[in-house]
Amino acid sequence: QVRLVESGGGSVQAGGSLRLSCAVSGYTYSMGWFRQAPGKEREGVAAIDKTGTTVYADSVKGRFTISQDNAKNTLYLQMNSLKPEDTAIYYCASSRVSNMPATHILGAHPTVFNWGQGTQVTVSS
Repeated sequence: QVRLVESGGGSVQAGGSLRLSCAVSGYTYSMGWFRQAPGKEREGVAAIDKTGTTVYADSVKGRFTISQDNAKNTLYLQMNSLKPEDTAIYYCASSRVSNMPATHILGAHPTVFNWGQGTQVTVSS
């Protein structure tokens, strides 16, 4: 059984940085970070698959970096040059489907993932 626990959220000013962590227990396949802003649908932010391939939403390309430390069973999201529009609850997700390529993760249906509880990120202008 997969368990995901996010941490690292907080409040920063525009232009600042945060690093989110997702502690993972259980075997996982491809993984991703998603976010949901108030009044908006959940959207995919970044994904990584078992080959190490990474994919990013256009809105965060060049600013966010997804990575994983298998020795520590932790998934990370380094967020730089943060903008007020990045404000959202950020969720870590693990695919329940084996061999899902990173390119499929951001648009996949929510039911194919195990989810963490989320961590709040607030960026002020």
